Amino acid sequence: MTIELMRDMFMWCSIINIGLVLFSFLFLCLGHDLVYRIHTKWFQISKEQFDALWYALLGFYKICIFLFNIVPYVALCIVG
Repeated sequence: MTIELMRDMFMWCSIINIGLVLFSFLFLCLGHDLVYRIHTKWFQISKEQFDALWYALLGFYKICIFLFNIVPYVALCIVG
């Protein structure tokens, strides 16, 4: 696998993952009550707990994108 191929792979992984974060954020902002109602059928949680869990999940996902996609992409851009 060449450096250029790996750089392109990390670039597309970053784009796809950032798109998923944006989609999740927009879906949650625009359809918050719908998503909350669906999840309360499975779990007994308050709106505050639901919001805190989603906030933590999206934050963790953004950190993972940064560490596992963007940092390797930048490193390969510097090296290659």
